Amino acid sequence: MIRFGVDAAAWAVGILAAVLTRYGPALQTRELTGALIAVILAVALQAAIGQARQLYRGRHRYASFEEVRATAGTVATTGVTLLVVDLMLARRPVPAAVPLVGAAVALVIMLGARGVTRVRRQRSSRPRTADPVLLFGAGDAATLLVRSMLHDRTGRYLPVGLIDDDPGKRRLRVHGVPVLGGRDDIAGALTRTGAGILIFAVANAEAELVRDIRDRTVTAGAVFKVVPSVPELMDHALAVDDVRDVQVTDLLGRHQIDTDLDAIAGYLTGMRVLVTGAGGSIGSELCRQIHHFRPAELMMLDRDETALLAVQLSLDPAAKLDDPAVILADLRDARRIREIFRTRRPQVVFHAAALKHLALLQRHPGEAAKTNVAGTLAVLDAAVDVERFVNISTDKAADPSSVLGYSKRITERLTAWTARSRSGTFLSVRFGNVLGSRGSVFTTFSAQIAAGGPITVTHPDVTRYFMTTQEAVHLVIQAAALGRDGEALVLEMGAPVRIAEVAQQMASLAPHPVEIRYTGLREGEKLAETLFGEGEHDDRPLHPLISHVAVPPLDPAALDSLDPQAPPDDVAAVLEALCTHPAESSSIRGSEG
Repeated sequence: MIRFGVDAAAWAVGILAAVLTRYGPALQTRELTGALIAVILAVALQAAIGQARQLYRGRHRYASFEEVRATAGTVATTGVTLLVVDLMLARRPVPAAVPLVGAAVALVIMLGARGVTRVRRQRSSRPRTADPVLLFGAGDAATLLVRSMLHDRTGRYLPVGLIDDDPGKRRLRVHGVPVLGGRDDIAGALTRTGAGILIFAVANAEAELVRDIRDRTVTAGAVFKVVPSVPELMDHALAVDDVRDVQVTDLLGRHQIDTDLDAIAGYLTGMRVLVTGAGGSIGSELCRQIHHFRPAELMMLDRDETALLAVQLSLDPAAKLDDPAVILADLRDARRIREIFRTRRPQVVFHAAALKHLALLQRHPGEAAKTNVAGTLAVLDAAVDVERFVNISTDKAADPSSVLGYSKRITERLTAWTARSRSGTFLSVRFGNVLGSRGSVFTTFSAQIAAGGPITVTHPDVTRYFMTTQEAVHLVIQAAALGRDGEALVLEMGAPVRIAEVAQQMASLAPHPVEIRYTGLREGEKLAETLFGEGEHDDRPLHPLISHVAVPPLDPAALDSLDPQAPPDDVAAVLEALCTHPAESSSIRGSEG
């Protein structure tokens, strides 16, 4: 074996060098014979101990840290054993220092030979015809990418430099690739290296940083690509195949998220979890992320059979619709919901089912009353033995001005009421617009761009809070681990973004020029949303991205005044009145039977 041959030669050189150093010109045949005996004994010991440590059986990847550690241990054991044998012999073949000095020299030679071979292999494995690229970021994500790129002979990218704003990383090399400066040096670095692509390699970055680096890259005439955000990488490690073109979600929706995975796993792993509205944008992403934490059972409930099949296939391509994990049911059927809870006994519930399109609900408030209000009450009434119940709300529930906002504020208050009489934890989570969800401004603008335009924006100054679906759900799951009974948790959404800016960013990514046209605010629509209602305070005692606000409970008996079949204006007026209905002290209406 080549490795053993190198190691045997290393021992020969090490011991002979130690003997020559000891005796110099006075070296005689007797000393040389003793050195040869020591070499033979050292090689035999190296072979035996190395085999015992599986050093020569291919267990360790060549020149890896594991092999270095095994090699050092083998050489040390061999050297000490050789010293003991030497001291035990009446006529010692070599001086006592020779085994130790020889071992040190041999180890240096062994590690040096392995290091040189590894460098040669790495150079031979570098891509031959790949495009030279710069990477922005010299952290963990960039380190993974650089290493992966340099070891893929058929790869598309060859890293030639890194850009990082941290002054402490200047002159740093990552797998031999140098850091060439900060963001102000992007244009110069692209010119010097001949790179035509810059890859944004910071997975946990704010959208503002992504926009700034993209603008600098495009201005310098290079192509801009990104790695996915942290929530998108929950189920696998970052790889070169994850590098993709920039999307509007990267430019507008990224947020830094600090996740306590242990807290999340503590209430999801091994539990029976039910997600209502599982076929929707939020519900389906909830299912995908919850599945990552290995619940004992994940029950997916929706009235849309096609959407249920889609989310089920996203979890298991071999799944079938007769899987009991899929539950076809309508929240408006209170008896059916009670039966599901009684037989399936969920321990954790994420209630994401709702009607959410503001303009449609303004015209049809009775539907909001049936699904958002009565449907939520049916789920709450059925959740008798649930340990944790999470009601998915919206920023439109803060100082509501629309039917959607009224209905969601009522669900927060109903959830708070239920929390007063149940042993489990019942809470709401409130966040803003989700980029990429069905029917969102993102999908609307995408359809308009595909049709050739124009992109229609209600008002040039209208602003909204944005997150990607993955980030919003990631924080929802985190918030549910921290929430206290009856409160609403408000997720940090970053700075509000002008809808006109969303349109401009999407237009800039379009393959053809697209006109932006302003149409005026719609009924019930605010110029700017708020995350906190009147009297609510931004209190973040447990997590820097999650605020806790108190919610006044609403007695379900107050809903007796709500008739979904009444004229639309009357239904809307009752919904608005229920938002400010005074909290009462009577106990929640029982429906356990």
